[in-house]
Amino acid sequence: QVQLVESGGGSVQAGGSLRLSCVASGTPFIINAMGWYRQAPGKQRELVALTTSGGSTNYADSVKGRFTISRDNAKNTVYLQMNSLKPEDTAVYYCTMSQNIVPNYWGQGTQVTVSS
Repeated sequence: QVQLVESGGGSVQAGGSLRLSCVASGTPFIINAMGWYRQAPGKQRELVALTTSGGSTNYADSVKGRFTISRDNAKNTVYLQMNSLKPEDTAVYYCTMSQNIVPNYWGQGTQVTVSS
């Protein structure tokens, strides 16, 4: 059974930092892409950051220069370091694991709340 367990969400003031972690277990394939998506109230889910096994990364324009995605392949873990947080970063953040690029599995989500 595949499990993606996220941690690190919480509440922070604008300008602060948080680090999200996601550990995958039970995946039936070699993981290529690991990523983070988010969904704010009343908005569609959007890609925040993605990293592939080849080392490439992709970020939403709104988080470039503030967020950094990284991974530990030996631990099947993906991280999202979020700095200079803004109120508009408030959302539920989901980690994903993919055999290719499109997510095959999703985490349960972790709430990030940024107050002004």
